[in-house]
Amino acid sequence: MPRNEPTEGTDEWGEGRSPKRRKAVRYAVPVAVAGVAAATIGLVPAFAGSGSPDLPKISAQDLIAKIASSDVQQLSGTVRVTTDLGLPSLPGMGGAAGSFGGGRGGEQGGKSDDGASAAPQSKLMELASGAHTLRVAADGPDKQRVSIVDKAAEYSLVHNGKEVWAYDSGSNTAVHSTGAGRHGDRHHAPKDLPGDLKNATPQDLAKQALKAAGDTTSVTVDGTAKVAGRDAYQLLIKPKQAASTVGSIRVAVDAANGTPLKFTLTPKSGGPAAVDVGYTNVDFAKPDAGLFSFTPPKGAKVVDGDKERAKAEREHGKQGKDFGARKGAEDFKKGLGGLNVVGKGWTSIATIKGTGSGLPSGKGQGAGGDAGKFLDSLGDKVSGSFGSGRVFSTRLVNALITDNGTVYVGAVDKQALIDAADAAK
Repeated sequence: MPRNEPTEGTDEWGEGRSPKRRKAVRYAVPVAVAGVAAATIGLVPAFAGSGSPDLPKISAQDLIAKIASSDVQQLSGTVRVTTDLGLPSLPGMGGAAGSFGGGRGGEQGGKSDDGASAAPQSKLMELASGAHTLRVAADGPDKQRVSIVDKAAEYSLVHNGKEVWAYDSGSNTAVHSTGAGRHGDRHHAPKDLPGDLKNATPQDLAKQALKAAGDTTSVTVDGTAKVAGRDAYQLLIKPKQAASTVGSIRVAVDAANGTPLKFTLTPKSGGPAAVDVGYTNVDFAKPDAGLFSFTPPKGAKVVDGDKERAKAEREHGKQGKDFGARKGAEDFKKGLGGLNVVGKGWTSIATIKGTGSGLPSGKGQGAGGDAGKFLDSLGDKVSGSFGSGRVFSTRLVNALITDNGTVYVGAVDKQALIDAADAAK
């Protein structure tokens, strides 16, 4: 297990601040595979009592129970996120993915007339590859702060009751939104605080991997480790199904309070971890209240996220220049809502029925032919009783898109996708 990294700078975050409830700290990294891959878990009797540090023996069942019963309400610390999914580097992929309320994307250069550079969604693609440092703090379900720390800039998302601020120091732009609802007598985050701002802490990833139990997975306790200066057990999760592209998931669990401190997903193909998320320092004391207060710096452009959201909703029915893109995104989301999942456990495959129009062919001239040639260079041509199509691969997730537009995607090998397509014929 890698040694913990040096503590980051303290600036406004200070030292000795306590982290918050793991359920409240939510930041996204592209690890949907964790939920698919660890859909079912079968427990294998195993004990950990060796290694460094020297901790009492514990069974896998008891360690999982310790994770489940852990209820850390407050914490603060630094999280290192490293993602290597083997995604192609395409022009424009690092740009804004949309405004805070679903508005238009920003202009090139990281600036936008509607605050897209400070929108939480605009930062998600940046976490899809490379190494990133996050500073997190939480104090119950109503107060969270997540900052992405870069060499030249910092991006912060601050939630305090009904107030949400998103600030991008690179463009000196802040987006402010307010809550839209309550849960009992407790204020909750605005409904537009992205629910996909999650899965960036080891706690959330571990919970995904331990959602269910079954007979498709081996779970053992594999020694101990020191993570962020704390004693931890190592929970090793491995699929039993040969077609899975996941080699293993390793979760370092705090021996004292059951909090997952590090989550590492390694592909079967070997090499570096595809997803590695871990605390480099963590404190379980109450964070300073000042961490959850935000005032835009002098000269910052402040965007009213509520107004931008309302504007986007009004324009939704208008045939603007970006209407087609928004409508396409809507249709895609609706399609995802009707996903059909076949298979079991780690070899589950999501299918989306095609409409008869598949990917463009590499034959011919013009834009269509050029696009087809580009896709040919990325995907492998395959065929079966289903017909033909292309398989697009990363280190973990593979997708088959047939010539009639049907999509099969999962953390499975190429042959499993072809078999699924043949079976559905």
